[in-house]
Amino acid sequence: MAKKKETKPIEVVVEDEEAPKTKQYKEAELILLFNLKRIANYKTPLIKEWLAVESPILSAGEQYIFDKKLEEVQINISGWSEEDLKVKFIAAVLELGHLESGNGIVTFFDKQISATVEGTLLTVKTDFMMAKGLLNVMQNPYFHFQEYKPQINPKGEPMAQLLEAFLIAQVKNKDTKTPLYGVETIGANWRFVIIEQKEYHVSKSFDCTDKDDLLKIIAVLRKFRWILETRLMK
Repeated sequence: MAKKKETKPIEVVVEDEEAPKTKQYKEAELILLFNLKRIANYKTPLIKEWLAVESPILSAGEQYIFDKKLEEVQINISGWSEEDLKVKFIAAVLELGHLESGNGIVTFFDKQISATVEGTLLTVKTDFMMAKGLLNVMQNPYFHFQEYKPQINPKGEPMAQLLEAFLIAQVKNKDTKTPLYGVETIGANWRFVIIEQKEYHVSKSFDCTDKDDLLKIIAVLRKFRWILETRLMK
């Protein structure tokens, strides 16, 4: 009689929903942990220079996109999810702000980055990032964008996530003195942020559903592109 072949039990791996996850810091926790200083005054030299812009000159095609997106955000923002806001509006604003790849600059959406900062491992997913690099290789990150829609499933504090991205970038760049730039958005409100060493400067809020404010947002983003190419690229 043939010997019955032994069968090995099938191993089933069940993901533990209670497994430890990356800590989601609050802004105040990062201030205390890394001895940061928040300067919420849009008249500080760094912020004042960045916001010193004139109304952008839009081409006919850009004007069409601007008018269309302004109308869409005014009507729909209250019902959009975080992903809707990003895909249907923010991506177009970033393009109007000339924050695209080219000239040694690469852009990333939903890029996870991590580094050990002063003995603490930080990991964060940036909604949008600009860096010196080539294709999908990032060398030196200079700009981060964090957003959420608080009315629908918020995923942590965007300012805290932005600060984590800044601190990680300082480690990756091996440079704390060169300013890093970013944007925090919560719903319709946009704030521009710059970190230099341990100090981060926060601008006043701009309402992206307001025509004049949206034009200002686009002009400030274009100003960053100029700062990036003329000062920050090494």
